[in-house]
Order: sequence, then structure tokens, then C-alpha cells
Amino acid sequence: MIDRSRGEPAIRKFFTEAFAGILITDFWGPYEYVIAAFKQKCFVHLLRELKKVDIRNQSPGWCAFRKILKRLVLDALRLGKRDGLSPTEYASRRKRLDIRLVEIIATLWEDADAKILVKRLIKYRDQLFTFLDHDGVPADNNHGEREIRPAVIIRKNSLCNRSEKGTNMQAVMMSVYRTLKLRGHDPIATAAQALRKYIEMGKLPPLPAPITF
Repeated sequence: MIDRSRGEPAIRKFFTEAFAGILITDFWGPYEYVIAAFKQKCFVHLLRELKKVDIRNQSPGWCAFRKILKRLVLDALRLGKRDGLSPTEYASRRKRLDIRLVEIIATLWEDADAKILVKRLIKYRDQLFTFLDHDGVPADNNHGEREIRPAVIIRKNSLCNRSEKGTNMQAVMMSVYRTLKLRGHDPIATAAQALRKYIEMGKLPPLPAPITF
């Protein structure tokens, strides 16, 4: 729910503190302004980019590049499943992926589309295999996109936000609503209780902590 037309200023507005966890995003440039302990770029978006270029470019140079990069991505995804591998074998294959990535970057590709993606690989080389070094980290941001889907549907069904103020209001309200829901609270009841406290005390209470079961 970030205004993509504003880029860095919008990012700085919503992310005012460092994130201690692992931030999983697509390749949108302004995400680089978010300070996080670790970052993971979405492999689904990377594979989607390869398919997008395939539609208009079937040159030998592009096909050779795409084949090597796609194989690297798929091998990394397979390794992420950790099926029956000893720690030693896993570490060996993980190291080999880094070597293959360096080889792709170091190759002098002549195709223009390949050069563009190589620049992306160079920029995000330390954010591609994070999921292989941390248990429970996915290689895509599908979960995050599913979480914002309800807000997108509401915006579409209501014929979009009619003003900047309305856009900001929906972003705040949906962020609060989804956060409360994920923490196990009834969003409507919790919001109503917060408003009552605001009327009584003149100050909104903090978001309640997650409910543990």
C-alpha cells in the first residue's frame, strides 16, 4: 500500500525505523531505502521477467542467458527444499550456487536484455539466496501480496480512491485492520474499543500484542 509514483519519499514515510527481520520484496528500487537485517528478492518476479522478455526476444544471445539464469534459479529453489541432504552436501551445493552466479555476472553478454538483468543481479546479488541461509524464509513474496489483496479488491470495487486523503486513509485503516486480524484480534471490536479510549483519554492506545494459543 505504498504510492509507487513517489518512490523514496513514500518509503521513508512508512518505514521510519530499521526492520530487524528479513524483508522479502520484488525488485522495486525504493525498497533499498528500507534498512533491514536481511533481504530476499522474489524469485517469482525474476522468473516472470524472463517470460516477459521471451515474448519479444528470441535471439540466440538472450536464449543462452535465459537458459543459464533460469537453471540457476530452479536449482536454488530445489536446494531450498533440503530434501535428504547432509549439512556438508548442502553447504557444498549452496557454495556452488554463488560460484555460478558470479560466472553469470562475469560473462560479457552481448544481448541488451541480458545486460539489463545482469545489472540487476549485480545490484541484488546479496539478496538472492537469503532463503537458503535462514530456515523458514520463502524465496518469493507471495505471502505479502496475498495480505494486501483484500485492500486492492476493496479499492477496485469502490471505483478507486478519489483523493490523496482517501488513499492515505485506506492505507492506514487496512494496515491496522490486517495487523489486528493477523494478531488474532477482532478488528472491528478492537478499533471501537480504541476509539472509546481515545474519547475518554484523548490518546489512542497502542496496537494490542498478538494472541498466543
